[in-house]
Amino acid sequence: MPEVRHNSIDDLSSLTTESWRTFRIMAEMVEGFDTLNKLEVCCVSIFGSARVMPDNQSYRDAEKMAGDLVRAGFGIISGGGPGIMEAANKGAHEAGGVSVGLHIHLPHEQGCNQYVTTQCDFKYFFVRKLMFVKYAMAYVVMPGGMGTIDELSEAFVLAQTGRIRPFPIILYDSGYWDGLLKWMRTSMTGDGFIRKEEIDRLITVCDTPEDVVSHLSRVIVV
Repeated sequence: MPEVRHNSIDDLSSLTTESWRTFRIMAEMVEGFDTLNKLEVCCVSIFGSARVMPDNQSYRDAEKMAGDLVRAGFGIISGGGPGIMEAANKGAHEAGGVSVGLHIHLPHEQGCNQYVTTQCDFKYFFVRKLMFVKYAMAYVVMPGGMGTIDELSEAFVLAQTGRIRPFPIILYDSGYWDGLLKWMRTSMTGDGFIRKEEIDRLITVCDTPEDVVSHLSRVIVV
């Protein structure tokens, strides 16, 4: 018969790895809830590439959009890093609004950007994504890479399956997202993997900061 092992008080090796990691996860959740529950404004999460520089049009648009959203009564949540995230926090901060950064610890990225006024730090992506979904009234998804796609997919699937209340998901810059939307509306719907009405119901495309603010001001009461 195979040997059956039992944990004992003298064998702590297994208790210092996976089992005890749950306490680190719980601590991140508690800290996030405690910090973000204090927000007294409806917030919009803005996503996009960390690699975008300040002279890029997407950076300038994110900065303006965030400032305009603050002036319309919203707060701003970003990932707290550089690029589009920095632009969003900068626009919110300079407009005198709530500027939240949900910062993830990565070996190849800098710390939280200087425009964040409310900061949460995370080791685990899934805990961070929970905070984005729980405390955002809308998502604005700007041009970005796989991290941006990940955030978009998470929100879409949760809303599609009814696991969260549906909220506005805006894809910013039709030229950037047209290829993805075309593929979804042809290949995915053609094979029966998704319904066209689900795409139309859950996703809105905007091309200017003014369009974003106008749309969210119509569908969300702040």
